[in-house]
Amino acid sequence: MSRLLRILALAAFLFACAPVPASTSQITFFVFRFSPPALLELSEDFQPLAEHPLSLPPDCGLLDIFPAPRGTFLAVELSCSFGQSVLFLDLATDSVTPAHSDADSHFLAWTNDGGAAYLRVNSIGNPQIIRTGTNGRNDVIPINEMTYDLASEPGGQDFTFTFSRGLGFGSELWLARGSGRNAGQLYADTLNYIAFARWSADGSQVAFIKIPDSQVPFTVGELWVMNADGSNPQKLAEADAGHGYAANWSPDGNHIAFVVRENADEPRANESAEVLVSNIYIVDVAGREIEQVTHFTEGRAETPHWSPDGNILAFQYVLNGRMGLQAADLLKDEIKVVLAEPACCPGWMRK
Repeated sequence: MSRLLRILALAAFLFACAPVPASTSQITFFVFRFSPPALLELSEDFQPLAEHPLSLPPDCGLLDIFPAPRGTFLAVELSCSFGQSVLFLDLATDSVTPAHSDADSHFLAWTNDGGAAYLRVNSIGNPQIIRTGTNGRNDVIPINEMTYDLASEPGGQDFTFTFSRGLGFGSELWLARGSGRNAGQLYADTLNYIAFARWSADGSQVAFIKIPDSQVPFTVGELWVMNADGSNPQKLAEADAGHGYAANWSPDGNHIAFVVRENADEPRANESAEVLVSNIYIVDVAGREIEQVTHFTEGRAETPHWSPDGNILAFQYVLNGRMGLQAADLLKDEIKVVLAEPACCPGWMRK
């Protein structure tokens, strides 16, 4: 077992030995099964608990599913013939409602309490960033209307947002207060797009992926981290760029899991996702040690999702156009198949 995995195992052992405060919350794992379409709810050890019907509207395909930080709601993002659309799915009642009346809506992030989601709506006509509640209330957020990424500060009402002024101008990452009226720039890069800015669990740092500002669809980018005030930005590692794979913090805020493109010298992979060969890696943020988690020589491992205890990384694995669900057990140093049938969009919920 490598040094990094030994550290993770020791941390899990110490956590298990410490007194655990009483909690009424339940942690479950979910995944979308394509046929027949349903959201499968599994226990923490991937045993079946429930099936929630989720039929996709005609002329729509599933892009992703985003669980609220707490509660029973998920945001379901669709790609339809008329544009993108976001739905709210309540697992308590299995009811599905549009997140916003505008058909063209893009999910950005949940608020910390899980009561509302940030969306970009009406991108072609009159673009706006709104905060829409699961109760139907909508508020316009006065930030740059071309914001394409947003992340809520842990335990607070502030948030980061990222936008670009156009091809060749790179992008800018800003910090805004809860209303969005007081905002200031944290970081800017004229050569790269900043993507998937994400806070550490304690709110002290922000990690993000740099994607070269070019017309090449898929390329190699970089994983960076900086302090929450924008100071001390540092490159941690090279990372896949352009496919939409986020890098995610471990629950303890000590490690980041991310996707690495293995065939960087294959020009066909710059244009076609089907040619990509990728794996999941973990970096120790303080020590900068990088550990390879999966070792696929074909196919692609996609965005890794941490279990709440930090011991498992769940991810989609695509080989020859077929998508399934796998999980990396970091304590046992093994990979197992969670669902071999076509499925996507894994994640954990705290209800």
